[in-house]
Amino acid sequence: MKSWLLYLLFGLSVLLLGGCGPDRSNPASDASSTSDTTAQSTAPRAQADSASAVDADEAEDAALHVMVVGNSIAAGYGLSPEEAFPAHLQAKADSAGYDVHVTNAGLSGETTAGGLRRLPWLLRTPVDVLVLELGGNDGLRGIDPSTTQENLTAMVDTTRARNPEAEVLLAGMQVPPNLGADYTERFRAVYPTIADERESVTLIPFVLEGVAGNPELNQPDGIHPTAEGQRIVAQNVWQYLEPILERRLQSEPAT
Repeated sequence: MKSWLLYLLFGLSVLLLGGCGPDRSNPASDASSTSDTTAQSTAPRAQADSASAVDADEAEDAALHVMVVGNSIAAGYGLSPEEAFPAHLQAKADSAGYDVHVTNAGLSGETTAGGLRRLPWLLRTPVDVLVLELGGNDGLRGIDPSTTQENLTAMVDTTRARNPEAEVLLAGMQVPPNLGADYTERFRAVYPTIADERESVTLIPFVLEGVAGNPELNQPDGIHPTAEGQRIVAQNVWQYLEPILERRLQSEPAT
């Protein structure tokens, strides 16, 4: 446990020095960004949203639509889209013979506040399962865990309001202890608390289990998984996602 946290601390310093997009914890921080930063952050956001739009027809044709709303982990930072874990989820579903379409709505640098603002646009296409992989950037920026919890809870509620039968797979995250033991524990508790308080939410205890802290499975920044690391992340998600898909597909009316 201690070794991966120390490794993440190194990654944190690299990530913050290199920059990972503007702080989207509140609208005021967005407004204070420079025009250059805004232009840089708008490009990947537009690309992610465009990809989701392209997926809409395929998603509507499938028996089940799984959408991954996440940050650079889901986006496959430093890798090709085919190497990101949502693509591996699609491959696993295809191999299992499931009529499922997986949409990757990951966006590098995304915070929970940014994800919450983006969600209504994404939900224009009906969703059966939302994989919510956000919060890591909140922790790296020291955002109050209560704010992270409010945003993630609002995303769950928004999804369920738009799609009453939808289920949410909540990807738990942990942060290095550079902000103190109290902050680290409060942040860790965000995810199980939401899963306990909201119906139809399944918790993945730690989505980077087996990957975080392993130099061989992370890129040089110490934060973003390599291609092999992404495969492990996909398996971490799949072990919780597959039972949901099986249950949902079995309950689908015969055509």
